[in-house]
Amino acid sequence: MKVCTDACIQGAFTAQYLASGAITVSAILDIGAGTGLLSLMLAQQVSVPVTAVELDPAAATQAAANFQASPWAERLVLTQQDIRKMPVDTPYDFIITNPPFYEAALKSGHAQKDQAMHATNLGYGELLTVIDRQLAPGGECSVLLPYVEFEVFRGLASAKGYHLRKVLMVKQSVRHGYFRAVGIFSKTVGDTDTSELSVYDENNRYTPAFEALLRPYYLKL
Repeated sequence: MKVCTDACIQGAFTAQYLASGAITVSAILDIGAGTGLLSLMLAQQVSVPVTAVELDPAAATQAAANFQASPWAERLVLTQQDIRKMPVDTPYDFIITNPPFYEAALKSGHAQKDQAMHATNLGYGELLTVIDRQLAPGGECSVLLPYVEFEVFRGLASAKGYHLRKVLMVKQSVRHGYFRAVGIFSKTVGDTDTSELSVYDENNRYTPAFEALLRPYYLKL
């Protein structure tokens, strides 16, 4: 799996939020960890244990290897299983997930790619049920989705009592419309803090805001 810019934005935005002390966190759950990118980004900034759950065996193997090769290996745990069957031991203060994007789009015919990009195994409603079961009272969660799909998810989340507290609307460039959204949800009622980010400027260079957000992670910055 390639490292996607939008996933890096979610990781950096969420890590910045957690590092600010906006919420007290003692344990983090990463649902659908892939090769472990988000877990690694959070571990770099927040000194608490992170449990990453991944269903696909190949991705889980790669994530485990990435964790062991990192400076934060002692705080990172990878478990290969279906998150819907994962028992609730101690609820997590914070959950991060970059779920399959498309619930009703055309499939590629490639099973592993479809599982990663489409909600073939875990629909949005099921994901919210899992979050509700694994999240501690007062906990929060970070979700990345395409802009249109995000609004669908937001409606489902609202029906389960989750409020959008903070959202980053992402553009590919200053000339484009929104194409991704990263949201922080909780059951605490309050206003939504909305901000936006463009990856590229009018000259196809990274914007200063993007560079500032990703500088802790992108070696070329």
